Amino acid sequence: MAHERPPPVPDGGRVAVLAPSAPVPTARLDRVADRLRAVFGVEAVLYPTARRDPDDGPAPPAERAEELMRAFADPAVDAVLSATGGDDQLRVLDHLDPERLRRNPTRFFGYSDNDNFRLFLWRLGQVSWGLTAHPDLAVDPEIRPYVRDHVSRALFGELGTVSPAAEWTDEWFDFESGEPRSWRDSPGWWWRDHGPVAGPVWGGTLSILRWQLCADRYLPAPERLDGAVLAVETAETLPPAREVGYVLRSLGERGWLGRFDGLLVGRPRAHNPVSPRERSFDDYRTSIRDHAETQLARYAPETTAVFDVDFGHTSPVFPLPLGATARLEPGAGSITFE
Repeated sequence: MAHERPPPVPDGGRVAVLAPSAPVPTARLDRVADRLRAVFGVEAVLYPTARRDPDDGPAPPAERAEELMRAFADPAVDAVLSATGGDDQLRVLDHLDPERLRRNPTRFFGYSDNDNFRLFLWRLGQVSWGLTAHPDLAVDPEIRPYVRDHVSRALFGELGTVSPAAEWTDEWFDFESGEPRSWRDSPGWWWRDHGPVAGPVWGGTLSILRWQLCADRYLPAPERLDGAVLAVETAETLPPAREVGYVLRSLGERGWLGRFDGLLVGRPRAHNPVSPRERSFDDYRTSIRDHAETQLARYAPETTAVFDVDFGHTSPVFPLPLGATARLEPGAGSITFE
C-alpha cells in the first residue's frame, strides 16, 4: 500500500504546536512561533498541552491523544508540530481512534518519543516528518541554512534529494547566554554498496523501535516491510554501539531484517552533558557501523546501507519522512525522498 502524503502547508498556513510527548518552557515555544512566522511565513498556534508547565510533566495520555485527533480534524490547522520528545508517548497510542486520523490526513512533525505516533501513522498509510519545535527550531542564534532549506521543503512540498551537511554539532545550546555552539566538519556519509534501492521508510529512534517490538501491538504486517528502507538512530541517551546490533539481531530473528532492501543510520550524538556516557564520536560511529554490518551480513547480506546520515539527535538535520519512498543511489552518493 502506498503511503499518503498529507496536503502541503499553504502560504500563511497555520501550524498547531502540541506536546503529545513532554512539554517544554513556553518561552522557548514562543521563540519557535516567532521563527515560524519570520522564516517560513506560517502562524503557530500553541495548544494547551504545549503551554503546560514542564514541572507538572506530560498531560494524561488520553488528553494528549484527544488533542492530537482534534488538531488533525481542525480545518484551520495545516500541520501539527510536536513540542519535543520524551519517554511516555507509547501510552498515548491506546487512546487514538485510527479512523479519525485516517479521515483527516495532516502533516505531522516529530521524532524521538514521537516516533511512537509516527509509526502509528505509518500503519495507517500516512507519511510524517522527523522534526520537533525544541530543539530543532528553537536553538542557535538563528535557524541554520541547512535546517531552513529542508524544513521549508517538508512544509510546503516534498523533501526531494538530500545531501550531507557541511558542518555538524552535538553540543547543547545555552538559552541563557545565547552563545553560538561550536561546529565541526561533517564526516559525510559512509555507504555499504549493494546497488540502488528504493522503498518506503520505516523505523525511528532505537529505543522507540525496541519499545514497539516489546509492546507488539502497533506493528505493521511483516509483508508490508518487503522492499522497505529501515531507518535507525541512537538519540541523546548514547546507548552502547552494541545495542544497535542487538536490535538489528532481534529484527533478524523475527524474520524482518531481511525484508528491508535498505538501511539508513543517523549520525550519532556522542556528547550529552547530563549523561555519564561520553563517547568519542569517531570511535562511536565506527563501532555502530561495525555492529550493524555484522547483523546485516548474517540476516540481510544484500542490503544497501548508509551511515552517518543527517537525521536524529544531532544538528543540523533534515526532517526524515517515514512512509515516503527513499531512493538510495550509492553510485551517485545520493538519497532522494519521492
